[in-house]
Amino acid sequence: MTDKFLHAPRDLDLFAGDRPRLDDALSRRVNADPENVERGLAQLVLTIVELLRQIMERQALRRIDGGRLSEDQVERLGRTFMELDKRMAELRDVFGLDEEDLNLNLGPLGNLL
Repeated sequence: MTDKFLHAPRDLDLFAGDRPRLDDALSRRVNADPENVERGLAQLVLTIVELLRQIMERQALRRIDGGRLSEDQVERLGRTFMELDKRMAELRDVFGLDEEDLNLNLGPLGNLL
């Protein structure tokens, strides 16, 4: 009688029955193609870098507008952001990404960037 309470129905046991069923389910969910994995990871990393770049740029503009930076500091910030933008464009080209690819859709929250 107690074995009926401890026994899980066959359809709820992932490891019951033949193993290929589980393997098929996993292969449909996980795309293990190395090119897609590399591109997806690059997209995620570049999206995070772009988000941080935009935050830093806004903060720099606030500091410039507030008059808290010298002309040399403003010039250096401008050059730094231009170089970062150039490098981001190069990396997007390497991985075959467009600027729009870095703007991830967060569902009900809208777009990230």
